[in-house]
Amino acid sequence: MNKQTRGFTLIELIVVILILGILAAIAAPKFVDLTGQARIAALNGLRAAVSSASTLANALQVAQGLTTGAPVTIEGTAVLMTNGYPSQSPGGIDQAVRFDSATFQTTGTMTFQVKTSPTPASCQFVYTAAAATTTPPTIGTSTTSGC
Repeated sequence: MNKQTRGFTLIELIVVILILGILAAIAAPKFVDLTGQARIAALNGLRAAVSSASTLANALQVAQGLTTGAPVTIEGTAVLMTNGYPSQSPGGIDQAVRFDSATFQTTGTMTFQVKTSPTPASCQFVYTAAAATTTPPTIGTSTTSGC
């Protein structure tokens, strides 16, 4: 009686494990970089939200016929205004935009930073209030070198 067994040899198994190890070593660094890209996307999302909130606060002030420096109430929260747009001081744009304080922070005169980034000062953008009633506020480009 001939008994034939089928299966992989030890060398075949070692070769397959070696190939899987090499593939994992090549693919792993590509997935490590995703957290930085996620921080950049979150920062750009907040920048867009700040822009929208600024425009909406201005529209609300105009629709209510308020003076350009009068505060507006957005969802029960008073927002300080300057030249028809949210102010850059505390109580201004930071109140108009509700952001996750566990992820983002504001410093100085409304510099929005990602708290969890390795270098928050290099993962930020700056909001500058409107200088006149004829010009909208300036929302600086995102600095993402430290995200």
